[in-house]
Amino acid sequence: MARLAQTAGLTDVQQEILKTVREFVDKEIIPVATELEHRDEYPQQIVDGLKELGLFGLMIPEEYGGLGESLLTYALCVEEIARGWMSVSGIINTHFIVAYMLKQHGTQEQKDHFLPRMAAGETRGAFSMSEPGLGSDVSAITSKAVRDGDEYVLNGQKMWLTNGGTSTLVAVLVRSDEGHPEGTAPHKSMTTFLVEKEAGFGEVRPGLTIPGKIDKMGYKGVDTTELIMDGLRIPANRVLGGETGRGFYQMMDGVEVGRVNVAARGCGVAQRAFELGVSYAQQRHTFGKAIAQHQAIQFKLAEMATKVEAAHAMMVNAARKKDSGERNDLEAGMAKYLASEYCKEVVEDAFRIHGGYGFSKEYEIERLYREAPMLLIGEGTAEIQKMIIGRRLLEEYRFQG
Repeated sequence: MARLAQTAGLTDVQQEILKTVREFVDKEIIPVATELEHRDEYPQQIVDGLKELGLFGLMIPEEYGGLGESLLTYALCVEEIARGWMSVSGIINTHFIVAYMLKQHGTQEQKDHFLPRMAAGETRGAFSMSEPGLGSDVSAITSKAVRDGDEYVLNGQKMWLTNGGTSTLVAVLVRSDEGHPEGTAPHKSMTTFLVEKEAGFGEVRPGLTIPGKIDKMGYKGVDTTELIMDGLRIPANRVLGGETGRGFYQMMDGVEVGRVNVAARGCGVAQRAFELGVSYAQQRHTFGKAIAQHQAIQFKLAEMATKVEAAHAMMVNAARKKDSGERNDLEAGMAKYLASEYCKEVVEDAFRIHGGYGFSKEYEIERLYREAPMLLIGEGTAEIQKMIIGRRLLEEYRFQG
């Protein structure tokens, strides 16, 4: 067992789950990850294995066929999976966010209908918030839903949809002005719709098109797509929670736990980069000794390990805060910010330790070097996290003069 990134206070069940996931990662993911990533190939066999392990229902309550585990357990599993290949953790993350939103905000009919199939991995979730000209300004969403009898008609274009092709259920955030007079704050006139579709690309249901995969620098294997709605008709009973105007709050709740997930991914990638760096430093010799014996490399390894440990501790704290039922946007923002920044730095240091070989596709660190930047953007940039952190700190430390 590695010395770094250990978590105190875990139950026997949690430890057994993590042991099983780690063994799966070491045996089924790490040996094939780089080859699949270079081919940009969807890891179907790995996904099937995750379904057998029950990970698609890890946090779904037992009454719906899930394991009913905590966010902490889930985050620690994500950390292990990202250590093997970050793209695989992305496949389950978006599924998890939709399941969480359904559990927290769905009507009883929606929970009964979707959660058992999501727990079994039969229905696969994705969520869609961003748009081509949107960036971090969610209030600028232009996609729109208009009521038409017992249905809504949706039009607009969404962007950066993880699992866009392979998912069969998408939680889509759009503007819905029904019941919200002109001048209403933008975030109070948004609604989340539960959109069922066929897996694949092209027109996946009448009025809904998934054009194809976006070609990315890294984060390959997982399908990232656009989503185009043109006269898409959705029954009124597929408004998440059954009430319009609640979409922004529902999505932000999902993104909050998603930030813990991204922090966990950063921890996992950083941990793998450290493992690669410390191993290579003991094998590579210069000037008559292993480079690990040179003080400059030891300093670098010390800094890397400290960052891995610090990021892990903050991620665990944010997950436990959420599990306790307390507000955790401050802790989640800090964890996401620190873990993604430290991940980038640890990966780069491991890359430097590899020297020229780090630039070769034969070495795993090359893949990590292209994957780490995605974490700087996903679930909010560093600048967005700093805004969240700053505002919350001012709430907590309000001047009383």
